[in-house]
Amino acid sequence: MKHPAIVIAEGYYKLPNGKGAHGLVRGTERFSVLSVIDRACAGQDAGVALDGKHRGIPIVDSMAAALSTGSQKATYAVIGVATHGGRLTAPLKQLVLEAIDAGLNIVNGLHDATSEDPEIAKAADKAGVELTDLRKPKHKSELHFWHGEIVNVKTPRLAVLGTDCALGKRTTTRLLVQALNDAGTQAEMIYTGQTGWMQGARYGFVLDSVVNDFVSGELEHAIVSCEREVGPDIMLIEGQSSLRNPSGPCGAEFLMSGGARGVVLQHAIGREFFEGYEDLGFRIPPIEDEISLIAHYGARTLAVTVNGEHVSPKQAHTERQELESRLNLPVVDPVHQDVSVLVPVIQRFIKEEIDS
Repeated sequence: MKHPAIVIAEGYYKLPNGKGAHGLVRGTERFSVLSVIDRACAGQDAGVALDGKHRGIPIVDSMAAALSTGSQKATYAVIGVATHGGRLTAPLKQLVLEAIDAGLNIVNGLHDATSEDPEIAKAADKAGVELTDLRKPKHKSELHFWHGEIVNVKTPRLAVLGTDCALGKRTTTRLLVQALNDAGTQAEMIYTGQTGWMQGARYGFVLDSVVNDFVSGELEHAIVSCEREVGPDIMLIEGQSSLRNPSGPCGAEFLMSGGARGVVLQHAIGREFFEGYEDLGFRIPPIEDEISLIAHYGARTLAVTVNGEHVSPKQAHTERQELESRLNLPVVDPVHQDVSVLVPVIQRFIKEEIDS
């Protein structure tokens, strides 16, 4: 049963930092989203404000308005933003305290743990509500080390990587999993971020909360568990950051430790520099170089999916066609196009992997 929830996105819903809220609005099996809080765009439908699709989720300007909205009574408040450095800002903290005062459990994806904030912890204890901090590291006794058991996993793995962070890798992964399942190919998502957990994915871990020594082991454990318990036709691993983002390179683990031999590469056609590092001049390498690097890791890029932010629809269409011709790969905008066109590509990959 889904938990009725209010999503806190104060000041961030129209920004890439609001990606947790974006994911919850697009779909979640864990929560029933009643409303989103952000004064900057209050009065709009959250779906329309996000991608032009009406979803019947209002954006409101306060916790009081959120509590009085909808036919269901909320039981959770979810912090749906990723602030710089994962900090719990004063406006977010105030909304959390108001939620606790109203008897709501808190789910937090920021690095700043609500359970370690004395004022929030005291209020939660008094109200008898639960604080769930998804990026709070587990005790090492709860973590798994990499043992190589993954070599016995027969299910093909595909990684959804990106040329930068915050450009839609998780959204693309979910849409592809849904399209594959709709087509009769059983697919499971291996989540690696807090929003994946919020959306209800069954297998995975929050990479940002794991000591580096255990990242490969947690990935292996999720994949082995998924095959043992479900035995899907394919697993799609949600990527994080990018192989060459200087602020946090990531992705090699999914190819090497996770054994992904296929890649769908997400690319922001309107970005020249890595997100947040424009002033420092850190340019995103050419996509051909990224595909070549992926090949050096022993994986092949099956398709490219694009993020068209800051680009007109006409320019995005032209860029997609140019990329498709240049790379000789299918190129799809997963938000504005049907990703099911990639299903036959992935099905061929599954067959080739099984036959090899």
